[in-house]
Amino acid sequence: MFEQVSKDMLAFLQKSPTAFHAIANIEDKLKEEGYQQLLEGQTWQMQPGGRYYVTRNHSSLIALHVGQDLSEYGFNVAASHSDCPTFKVKENAEIVVNNHYTTLNTEGYGGMLCSTWFDKPLSVAGRLLIKEGNTFKTQLINIDRDLLLIPNMAIHMNRAVNDGYAYNKQIDMLPLLGMTQCQAGDFKKLLAQEANVNVEDIYGSDLYLYNRTAPSIWGAHREFISSQHLDDLQCAYTSLIGFLKGYNDRSINVYACFDNEEVGSGTKQGAASTFLYDVLKRTNAALGKGEEDYYRALASSFMLSADNAHAVHPHHPQKTDATNCVYMNEGIVVKSHAGQKYTSDALSIAVFKELCQRAQVPVQFFANRSDELGGSTLGNIAMSQVSMNSVDIGLPQLAMHSSYETAGVKDTYYMIKVMEEFFNSHIHEETSHILKVD
Repeated sequence: MFEQVSKDMLAFLQKSPTAFHAIANIEDKLKEEGYQQLLEGQTWQMQPGGRYYVTRNHSSLIALHVGQDLSEYGFNVAASHSDCPTFKVKENAEIVVNNHYTTLNTEGYGGMLCSTWFDKPLSVAGRLLIKEGNTFKTQLINIDRDLLLIPNMAIHMNRAVNDGYAYNKQIDMLPLLGMTQCQAGDFKKLLAQEANVNVEDIYGSDLYLYNRTAPSIWGAHREFISSQHLDDLQCAYTSLIGFLKGYNDRSINVYACFDNEEVGSGTKQGAASTFLYDVLKRTNAALGKGEEDYYRALASSFMLSADNAHAVHPHHPQKTDATNCVYMNEGIVVKSHAGQKYTSDALSIAVFKELCQRAQVPVQFFANRSDELGGSTLGNIAMSQVSMNSVDIGLPQLAMHSSYETAGVKDTYYMIKVMEEFFNSHIHEETSHILKVD
């Protein structure tokens, strides 16, 4: 059971080398379940019981399953993110070195562990903007073969590398494309060939490197999973499956997957944008509800902000809090922070614990050491636009922001179960001190 669920999730990850591909794959699953696409530039027609989704920038998506009885409705929102730390290919990408090598000029996207990118089979994926007459069409591409590699420098030339080395992204991290056979413009020709278009018809691109090492289930008892993009596509996938399985008549269930979390979310498609606000507000209006109905709904709304968490490291257990530390295969993680880097509070934690109990899923708690700064996530950023009760959760993993991360085989199943329970539930405010979960 656990292993098959994780295999399905890893298959999704392998088909999703970039945020664009992840959203396209999510779209496919929604369409299979009868979800209708809404376009932001058109008038929305929505009905109770309807299933809808809308994308922004082809890298963020919000889906909605509307309940039939909207007399006392709220929004049940699960949010995750589609992006991960990687290297973005610059516009004029080819660099010729000593008339013998061709490398690609890249820049870092997000805070990656640079050392994990060396000596791995890599390739390029993303989107192209193709000119067709007076229109520009988005086309996803994935050069599905071992195309690139970032070679380490031999220890004989860098004797101090094992004593600590500061990697320079402009010098050390550029991927090798070819040797003397490479001619100027060959990279763009590869892109055009992959897209089956002429080079001169490519007017724009967002292209990224990805690690082609195959996902794996491993360990003495096959207890671990390893893959690229576990942070945060593991949560994006499990939230989606729970969303598709769950339903309740008295709520509007919302699945949100935002781009650009790894660089601060401050884009038109990020959690700091108006995307969630725009969709919820327009949904409210399209269903014939007024301004007062909208604000009443928000008071009974709840968000699960789902982004992976740091498991205790076997070599560095001292890096985690003494009593609020988490382990793989031991359940969903609730994340808290006194400085409000996470949205969890006593009320939202109590509700989530109830959901986990109903779903028969174990739950554990994470807090940073008080003498170390931790990362933040998308929950509190999204709440700056749309205010509702929210809890930050995730799945425990090792090597976060590596090009190849590790998590537990059981936890994928646990997240799906609690997400399904969440979307089956009607959460509503009875008084200013009482939030009820039906």
